[in-house]
Amino acid sequence: AAMSGFLFAFLATVFAGIGARDQLTVAGLATRHGQRPALLLLALLTSMTTAGLAAWAALAVLPLLAGKLAAGKVLTAMALGMAGGEMLLFGPRKVPDEPTQSLGATAIVLLAHQLTDAARFVVFALAVVTSAPIAAGLGGAVGSAGIVTLGWLAAGDLPLRQVILARRMAGILLLLVASWLALSGLGRI
Repeated sequence: AAMSGFLFAFLATVFAGIGARDQLTVAGLATRHGQRPALLLLALLTSMTTAGLAAWAALAVLPLLAGKLAAGKVLTAMALGMAGGEMLLFGPRKVPDEPTQSLGATAIVLLAHQLTDAARFVVFALAVVTSAPIAAGLGGAVGSAGIVTLGWLAAGDLPLRQVILARRMAGILLLLVASWLALSGLGRI
């Protein structure tokens, strides 16, 4: 379960993180101010921290779900549904003409994006469904770190239109999986 939790969380975080607000924020700031190593380090730190927080939340919930498979499925479905909804509803924002160079302000923006993004909801869901929150948190941290690094490296070369379309399609897929899981957990399938 631990290895599958790590692998699934890594892949799902990469899947859910393509074109995410944190990735596009890092890409936009790297375009405006150059690829500063401090920006990359900050993005890595926040992305790994928030993945860890998602796993920690699952760790806190798992004892409440002991022996309640249906409840675990429904909770996982809710998290995946929130992830899919986030991917459909929240698109990229334009980087301000004069974005701040303050790392503190950037950290606040990244944390706000990441605490409510699809990737962290997916880490939580996989940590619950695999009962391996530490492995899922580590997989999510590595995947999240890869996504923000890709944004930093790509900077202005990120193909925005294709990324947004792929993100919307992925959101629909997550909503379908969430629906199936919810119906399964409620005994309707």
